[in-house]
Amino acid sequence: MAKKILYFICTGNSCRSQMAEGFGKFYGGDDFEVYSGGVEAHGLNSKAVEVMKEIGIDISNQTSDLIDENILFKADYVITLCGDARDKCPALPPSVKSLHWELEDPARAEGTEEEIMNKFREVRDIIKEKVKALIEEIREKSLA
Repeated sequence: MAKKILYFICTGNSCRSQMAEGFGKFYGGDDFEVYSGGVEAHGLNSKAVEVMKEIGIDISNQTSDLIDENILFKADYVITLCGDARDKCPALPPSVKSLHWELEDPARAEGTEEEIMNKFREVRDIIKEKVKALIEEIREKSLA
């Protein structure tokens, strides 16, 4: 299988897209190049790092970056993770498959520290299943 490029985008490239990048690298292995970017760059969210570490994936060395059009336009798949990113993402060439996953922003969670962390875990687990399923689907297509 030729390497596939996945690019995950959300508003601030601090939580959702960072977790998706971590899962993409974990499940994709050497078959995928995985990146994330944001409409803005808010810095890596420490709670996202913490909940990923809970399940054995270290994203602490990832960086919060603006959308890189060089990566965007050569990607095989661009996945937006919120409406803001979908609405502000530059127009993509026809060769890029665009997917949209509307995911709640855990950084906006309110409540006790435990309630906030549980929201991060909930969103993390949804992203995990979606990324894992996407990678499996791409691998199956490449074998067909």
